[in-house]
Parts: sequence; C-alpha cells; structure tokens
Amino acid sequence: MASISRRLITNQYLATSPLKSLSTFSHPRYGADLHHSRFGSTLAPKGVGHLVRKGTGGRSSVSGIIATVFGATGFLGRYLVQQLAKMGSQVLVPFRGSEDSPRHLKLMGDLGQIVPMKYDPRDENSIKAVMAKANVVINLIGREYETRNYSFEEVNYHMAEQLAVIAKEHGGIMRFIQVSSLGASPTSESRMLKAKAAAEEVILRELPEATIMRPSTMIGTEDRILNIWAQFVKKYTFLPLIGDGSNKIQPVYVDDVAAGIIAALKDDGSSMGKTYELGGPDAFTMQELAELMFEMIREYPHHVKIPVPIAKAMSSPREILLNKVPFPMPNPTIFNLDQIKALSGDTLVSENALTFTDLGVSPHKLRGYPVEFLSCYRKGGPSFGSTVSDRVTPEFDP
Repeated sequence: MASISRRLITNQYLATSPLKSLSTFSHPRYGADLHHSRFGSTLAPKGVGHLVRKGTGGRSSVSGIIATVFGATGFLGRYLVQQLAKMGSQVLVPFRGSEDSPRHLKLMGDLGQIVPMKYDPRDENSIKAVMAKANVVINLIGREYETRNYSFEEVNYHMAEQLAVIAKEHGGIMRFIQVSSLGASPTSESRMLKAKAAAEEVILRELPEATIMRPSTMIGTEDRILNIWAQFVKKYTFLPLIGDGSNKIQPVYVDDVAAGIIAALKDDGSSMGKTYELGGPDAFTMQELAELMFEMIREYPHHVKIPVPIAKAMSSPREILLNKVPFPMPNPTIFNLDQIKALSGDTLVSENALTFTDLGVSPHKLRGYPVEFLSCYRKGGPSFGSTVSDRVTPEFDP
C-alpha cells in the first residue's frame, strides 16, 4: 500500500509540476496553442514588446522572451546573444558542430539562460525540438562561400524556408526575424544574394508579419573583411584590390546590427512585416576602406589593382574543382568568386528604405572604436608607429 501511495503522489506531482513542460516533445504541436490554426500565420500582431518586464532589468531579470537564434555561433550571433542575455532573455542556441562551438556564449547570460542545443539542420524533427519552447525565432544562418556539403541555395534559401514553415506550424512564435544581406536581389550576379532574395520572398509568403534585416558589410573584431586584408598584408606586404577600388560600400559596426534587432523586438509590433536596410553612417570606396585598414595597422599603403576579369579567372579553379576532387578545397579569402560578383557595383542603403533611424538606433562611425581591433596587427605592438598626437602641428599644440 505504501508503494502504491508513493506512486500516486509522484504521478500527481508530475501532472502539476512545471518541470513537465520542459520536455521537448511534451505536446504534439510543440507548444502550440490549440486555438490557432496549424497552418495559419500566428505571429502576435503586437510583437513581444509587451513581454519585456519592467523593473531592474539586466542578466538576472526575466524579460519573457525565449529566443531560438539559428546561426548564433557565427560573427553576428555572439553580439546578438550578448544583448539578448543582458536584458534577461533566455536564448536557445542550436549548433551542429563541436560542443565547444557555443561555449563562449554561455558566459553571456545568467545560469541557465544560454542553452546550447545540438541539432541537424537537415532534420525537421531536430529543428522542431530546438524551436519547441521559443516565442521568438531569429535566423542568422548564411555563408558567402560554398563547400562540398552545403551549397549557396541550401544555406541561404532552403534552410530559411524550412524555418519559416516550421515557425508557421508551431503556433506559439510571436516574432520571426530574418537577417538577409544588403544588395539581395533576384537579378544579382551573385548566387548568394540571389538566394538571400529568394529567402526573403518565401519567408514573407509564409509569415507576412516577419521582419527582414538587410545589414551591409559588417565590421568588428571577428569580421571577414578587414581581418582578411590585414592578414594578407602582414604576409605579403601588399593588398590586392579587385577592379579600380572605386565601388562603394556602407560598412556597419556589427554591434549596431545586433542593437537594431533588439530594438525591433522591443517595439509594439511596428516593425513587423517590414524590411530594414542597415548601413553605417558613412560610405567608403573599397580603396578608402583599405587605406583606413593600413592606417590602423600602421603600415605604408601598398595596393595592387587587379582587373575584375583576371580576379574572376584566379577565383574560378576552386569553383570548378569543388565537387570534382575527393578532398575538401580551402575556403576562399580575398579571391572569392561570388564575393567579387557581389561587390562589383555599389552596395549602398536605398534612398527610401527603412534604416537604423526608424528603429531608434544611432550607428557608430567606422573610424574609431569599431576598427581599433586592428591594432593587434601592428608589427611593434598596439602602441607602435605614429599616433594622432604625433601629427599635431605646433601652432595647434595646446
């Protein structure tokens, strides 16, 4: 009798305990509300701004947001996770590689707030599992080069489409944010930008209330443009510029992009169904950006301008051999054929586009703090070379 009584008490506790809700598959609809149509868009018309609790805030508070951030282990991901965790949100971090991949993210939140979850991006049930308890989905997945296992179309289009379909069926997702790329267009010569444009279209078709963010080339400590340039210069003493270096881009500080996404989450739903183009306050030609890099690493600027047809010819062998050789090809750096196509013209924020201003964010100017990380490439240490004070003329010396 005693054992029967204990069993009954245990069953009664499990039936009422909140721990039961932590089971990934505790509901066949993955946490969906039964009053919502399974195949109808169920994003909340007022967003999740009302969920953000009032009070002290900070990493030990509870914002009410449970966000699944796909691609969180990438460049933008670490900055976004940090800002989400700082406001007391729980962040579910899907990862597909080593368990060390999301390790650096766990330090950004309070105990239990950053939850790494291993998943397979090609397994629908795996995606449903990591999305099960979320009320916000943010897709940062993207890649500017192909590998033997993942094509441009699969990474930048098919994965985004799958996330949108699963979020639509979920029933409990209140915000869906897709991070695309500035310049995404179905007519672009770049396969990556074409795939990004197709992803935007399919997401808005499945979830008309989704928010699209189109950041320009992002600059920051782990970026894939200034770091690559500086490493090349340190190795070969010169920098190859594709074309004549006159095409313009509008680079943006990566932390500002993360702040823009957070601002969209905090609003009253006014950003839902809209597309934002996120560029920095200043436009640079590729040569001007290279000169800024040389100034920061304190090296004499030495460019070698390579005509676009020659640059494409130098980049083509990898694309031709990628799926024809029995071993992985090295990842491209400066001579990336698709990036050469993507940056062959000006990539600037459109005149009538929604921008940082509409999100209430003031982006940093690129000169200054956003590029200070380049000081690690100075051959004599961070204090090596001329400084601003060295260039002050005597008549203006205080």
